[in-house]
Amino acid sequence: MSEIALLGAAGAIGKSIASALRAEGRSYRCIGRDMARLRMSFADDPQAELVTWNPDSPASIEQALRSVHTVIYLVGVNYWQFELHPELMRRTLASAEAAGVRNMLLIGTVYPYGRVQGGNPAREDHPREPHTFKGAMRKQQEDLLMQAHAEGRICAAILRLPDFYGPGVEASLLHSAFQAAATGKVADLIGPLDRPHEFVYVPDVGPVVLRLLGHVKAYGKSWHLAGAGVTTQMDVLAMLESQMRRKIRRRVASRIMLRMAGLFSPLLRELVEMHYLIADPLLLDDSALVALIGPIAKTPYAEGVRETLIAAGALAHTEKPPKKPIGGMPTAELGQ
Repeated sequence: MSEIALLGAAGAIGKSIASALRAEGRSYRCIGRDMARLRMSFADDPQAELVTWNPDSPASIEQALRSVHTVIYLVGVNYWQFELHPELMRRTLASAEAAGVRNMLLIGTVYPYGRVQGGNPAREDHPREPHTFKGAMRKQQEDLLMQAHAEGRICAAILRLPDFYGPGVEASLLHSAFQAAATGKVADLIGPLDRPHEFVYVPDVGPVVLRLLGHVKAYGKSWHLAGAGVTTQMDVLAMLESQMRRKIRRRVASRIMLRMAGLFSPLLRELVEMHYLIADPLLLDDSALVALIGPIAKTPYAEGVRETLIAAGALAHTEKPPKKPIGGMPTAELGQ
């Protein structure tokens, strides 16, 4: 039986963790709402045990988590349904406890921090003072998990990620740019494009998660995984254009334009309150994580852009150079 379960496995980060488990020859359980989607993502891996769950049913959650030692919590909701996050966590914690689960790692976000305080990059002791509804819901989710840890019901930890990108990743701020590069269509982007930002390359996440789970000192705390340095959307576009050797047509939406478009799109309407993360970004300091698990191999933006373009069918495959471990603070890689 599988000792590790990926709850909400079929997303980009779940696939990255599954790939890392596969590389280590470890069995794992993939839990999701839709068996067809699970099979599409994991059916070719004999080490993957595929299980469906109904997140509205405590009995279904408990059954899905039976015999599991560690849960990696990756459960997503529609962007306009963030009120579901706390209740889903509450229900999952109760069912996990009943099933005998010992450890839980939440793959989290920067939303609970609210606006950056004290300058960038932010450490794990940054105040959690969300000023948005989504941030408040994510904070409640985290509070429930860490309360369970404090009460001795489960050993819990949180790993915060910045925005991400990578091969086949659709839920990314950069996805439209890669699609435009592959199809010749216009890239729909959210501006301003010249503000400092960071992105984590999704295939880099899985190995970090497994290393973190192996440390007893990881539990009872939150951790940061920063991107491969500070960049901007404009610089990423320049890398795309350099790789493609042509200009990428773009359509850039401001906060006001998002608000207007939100009259017709629930997703765009909900993006408005989180626009501050683009206009006034919060960047992560992951030196504490490096101190715990050692140097972290991070894919440079230029290489990640190339691999994502190859996956999108925009470039032919070429031999790639080895990644170099990055220890300590994020390093700037502007204009690669």
